[in-house]
Parts: sequence; C-alpha cells; structure tokens
Amino acid sequence: MTTIDCAVDDSDIDVPIDDRDEGERRALELAHRIRLVAVRDPEQAQRLVDELIVALDAAMGGTFSEHLDGVAREVLQRALAKSRNSSETVRVP
Repeated sequence: MTTIDCAVDDSDIDVPIDDRDEGERRALELAHRIRLVAVRDPEQAQRLVDELIVALDAAMGGTFSEHLDGVAREVLQRALAKSRNSSETVRVP
C-alpha cells in the first residue's frame, strides 16, 4: 500500500513573518529599483541615493552617522555636505 503525504511544506514560501521581514523585503525592493535607475542614468541614481541618505539622517534627528562606520560614514558626510551646499545655492537673499 502506498501512502501519499498531503502535508504542505510552506517553508520555502517568501511571506513576511514579522515587521522586520517586511522591512527587509521593502529595502531589497528599493535597492533593486535604484539599480534599475542606475543602469539608465547613474547620475540620477546617485542623486536619489544622496537624497535618501539625507532624509534618513533627518528622520533620525541627525544621528544616522552613529549607526555607520568606514566608507558608509564617509558617504553620509559627502551627501550631507552636498545637501547643505545645494540648499545654500538655492536660497535667495
């Protein structure tokens, strides 16, 4: 007699289990979209990344750099400096 196992193994289904998993999925999707932009227009992609970095720092009350080190911190500092310089250029006296 042959037995057929009807139990469903859902371990390979990519369904977010908690908010952290959902956040990771959304971050991966964002990274994918930025890569697509970078293929067509690298300068636009860099502007988007810089704007995202500046927005993250603002959302974290200017403490984003505390969570970074090395090259990542340098990228943040460059993006913040660029942002400050461009906002100074835009101001009308």
